[in-house]
Amino acid sequence: MNASIVTTAPPESSRLHYLDATRAFALLLGVVFHSCLSFTSSFVGWAVQDISTSPLVGLFMTVSHTFRMEAFFLLAGLFSHLAYHRNGAGAFVRTRVLRIVVPFVVGWFILRPLVVSGWIMGSASLRGSVDIWAGLRGGFQTLSTLPDGIFVGSHLWFLYYMAMITALVVVMRGTLIASGFRRSWMLARADAFIGWLAESSICPLMLAVPTAAALWFMNNWGMDTPDQSLKPHLPVLLVYTSLFVLGWMLGRQRELIEKFSCLTPWRGVMAGIGIATVLLLGDIERDFGHAYRTAAHIAYALGYALTMWSLVFLTLGVFRKLCGKPHRFTRFVADSSYWMYLIHLPIVVWLQVAIAEVPLHWSLKLGLVSAITIAISLLTYDLFVRSTIIGRVLNGQRRERVMLPWVLNAISFIRTPAPQKL
Repeated sequence: MNASIVTTAPPESSRLHYLDATRAFALLLGVVFHSCLSFTSSFVGWAVQDISTSPLVGLFMTVSHTFRMEAFFLLAGLFSHLAYHRNGAGAFVRTRVLRIVVPFVVGWFILRPLVVSGWIMGSASLRGSVDIWAGLRGGFQTLSTLPDGIFVGSHLWFLYYMAMITALVVVMRGTLIASGFRRSWMLARADAFIGWLAESSICPLMLAVPTAAALWFMNNWGMDTPDQSLKPHLPVLLVYTSLFVLGWMLGRQRELIEKFSCLTPWRGVMAGIGIATVLLLGDIERDFGHAYRTAAHIAYALGYALTMWSLVFLTLGVFRKLCGKPHRFTRFVADSSYWMYLIHLPIVVWLQVAIAEVPLHWSLKLGLVSAITIAISLLTYDLFVRSTIIGRVLNGQRRERVMLPWVLNAISFIRTPAPQKL
């Protein structure tokens, strides 16, 4: 995801380019995650279930769900700290409202009816026919029931929680400064604790214990998706706030980011143990008569939390190795990833409905849905967002188009006749 959702971009000379790539990966993974939902072997209440499914899809979704949004909130906290101290409290609050609250409000009114229309068309497809206009009418007719259910039932919940967490951190920081109560001592101890965590070889395991305690109070065994109510889901809020605060503290000591993202065999082992625990015990969640269900729930929560922290840090480490230097294409994808995640869900659902009955292997259709969604998102970003006022709102500044010049240059190259040999 582009840093501009949580901050104005740092100067290029000091920019950690792999963090841009990590954010883009986290949100691209979200696109693929939602693309998978129609290909699960068991129906999960999605708009449509494809005729070609696989249990492998469910395994991928379980693992990816443990860390993609968690990595995003960690990085959001880090860049929020940098923006706050570079621009000041007033400018920081104004930009957060513009880049988080405004897209949440405006996006909900536009995107949720489109998503609902996908559900209507998915239901109609079971009866053998799909009427696009009927789906669209039904989707936008849901707005006539407002204010009942306003701002719920969409993938934009992450912006709602981002706004809440950002406000909490700013208020807490202001309260501590205003009170003057041993502020220097508290910050020194907090910085020392973060430094100690960074040096510990079992850092993910230590962080997993309190996270598992919060997971115990989820409605499901893993992380809940709090998209059905504006009432804060306290366990979810606690987990994402802890990630945001850790990122904020890393913004104070940027040299520690490299230690947290260090790739070590032991971290790989912890991730493997966590993943194996989650996958092995996942079926017990639905077996309410299982004799060891409580013990399995505890082990699952610990395994899930261990997977979460291990994969967050390992993902940072992988992208630090692969994307340490600036690259034009990576920068473009990172810039577009916020827009991509905002608009992707209606596109995904419509495509899933359109190909649900096509006799192709699930892997081909999953790749097709993901690729077309990403391509449409990149193209619309370049044409209608990057150099417009929308880009100013989402990214903090307008930028020159990238894809359109590429296409025009390619067309010009193809049309240019080759020089004839004498």
